[in-house]
Amino acid sequence: MQRAFRQVDVFTSVPYRGNPLAVVLDGQGLDTEEMRRFAAWTNLSETTFVLPPTVPGADYRVRIFTGSGELPFAGHPTLGTCHAWLESGGRPRDAAEIVQECDAGLIRVRRTEDGLAFAAPELVRSGPVEEELAERLAETLRIGRERMLAVEWADNGPGWVVVVLLAAAEEVLELRPGAIEHMVGVAGPCREGSPYAYEVRVFAPDVEDPVTGSLHASLAQFLLRTGRVKAPYTAGQGTVLGRAGRVRITADERDVWVGGAVVTCVSGQVAL
Repeated sequence: MQRAFRQVDVFTSVPYRGNPLAVVLDGQGLDTEEMRRFAAWTNLSETTFVLPPTVPGADYRVRIFTGSGELPFAGHPTLGTCHAWLESGGRPRDAAEIVQECDAGLIRVRRTEDGLAFAAPELVRSGPVEEELAERLAETLRIGRERMLAVEWADNGPGWVVVVLLAAAEEVLELRPGAIEHMVGVAGPCREGSPYAYEVRVFAPDVEDPVTGSLHASLAQFLLRTGRVKAPYTAGQGTVLGRAGRVRITADERDVWVGGAVVTCVSGQVAL
């Protein structure tokens, strides 16, 4: 069966400088194993499948797959899927806000001058990391424990375990970690005059992620809560990988919003 398909690049306005995502715009009739198998075939970090909503108030439902399993929520798949859905003719119930259903619940997305932005979901785990784990992370990152200014749990669904805060962006860019056991986001403030407030890198077992919306959501909640930054601000990610991810963080009385541009790189159909 031929199904509408997009491959998009998220958190960039320049094709091939952000984080790619495959989107199957009609996932009806596919079972979990078929979705998982196709996601593994795309060889991308995530592939999404758009389905009719099952709860009141949602505009569409999305299932998010890595090459090996399914995620309840992820940031760049949320923005990329919403972009592809709108581009293919999707019409939200409310012109001011799109509502995505996923396994983590309802995620609100809105249009901004910087692109689409999603409301950061609540953390399922937060607070300081145990000292024993912090010391192991320092060994893994190959830095002294004293250089880690904060080590916090920061999981909003995908399983990002911790945020590690260093003193400067240069320290983040210089990291050459060993074998990663946990999914870890590392951030450091940029010098005055930089286009970014923070430089971010995200490490998972066997891979460094180019641009990670879910981690930026939890990082922003931590930075804003502790007064380390004021919104709006822009964070960069992917520099070491030759990418130029740009994540725009804004906040209102109710929510922290994680936004960025999305561009379509491939448009057509896929046999599935």
